[in-house]
Amino acid sequence: MKKIKFGNVISHFYLIILSICAVFPLAWLLITAFKNSSDMLNNPTRFLPTEWTLENFNTVLFGLKFTINIRNSLIIAVSTTLIAIIISSLAAYGIVRFFPKLGDMMTKVLVTTYMFPSIMLVIPYAMVMRMINLTNTRIGLVLVYLSFSVPYAVWMLVGFFKTVPIGIEEAGRIDGANKIQVFVRIVLPLVSPGIVSTAIYVFINAWNEYLYSMILMSSSDKTTISVAVKTLQAADIMDWGALMAACAIVVIPSIVFFCLIQNKLSGGLSEGAVK
Repeated sequence: MKKIKFGNVISHFYLIILSICAVFPLAWLLITAFKNSSDMLNNPTRFLPTEWTLENFNTVLFGLKFTINIRNSLIIAVSTTLIAIIISSLAAYGIVRFFPKLGDMMTKVLVTTYMFPSIMLVIPYAMVMRMINLTNTRIGLVLVYLSFSVPYAVWMLVGFFKTVPIGIEEAGRIDGANKIQVFVRIVLPLVSPGIVSTAIYVFINAWNEYLYSMILMSSSDKTTISVAVKTLQAADIMDWGALMAACAIVVIPSIVFFCLIQNKLSGGLSEGAVK
């Protein structure tokens, strides 16, 4: 018993140290965003500010008008996530239930799309968007993000749909449900952990993406928040307070989005459903 208790203490201590190492950069970022300019210049290594202030956030949101960029990023990220989840859920379910033999080959082909680096596809994407007159538009950027997000989302969800026993669907059909009702009311709730995990991945990728947003968007009122933050780094005089506040604004939505749906991440919802 003493060995077990000592091992538990060591394990918890090790996990606490890892947690501190993981949380410290984020805590430093958030606290630095509330420091005034005098703290930045006089004692930049001080952890807590001498005086808490919202001056940096006021400068970023209203002085630099980052609210427009935040709105653009939210519209693009949320639209990409919703469309990608709808398309990939239908595609993954169809692969698993209607094309089981062809499904393995199709998923492998979908994953090969990630073999090509993003920078390699910039010119083809820019040419295609210009030909269909979707450059400098949110719709064009959403389409570009979907071309990367949907293949990976389908590949992820195929594995989750395979875990759903066919007996559950057959029981629903016997009870009078049609195919759409079985898919919406029975299958989707069972694979909700996979859908939520995929949605988190797609949302964070679309929210943080920089390369295509910088190239395809030419108007400052249509650029995303990641491009707007990069402009602060290109300034002649670096305003660290404003930069930290802008970075905090970029990080906070991803954390909030994850916290809101983290209760859906528990797996094993279909375990024991069929006797």
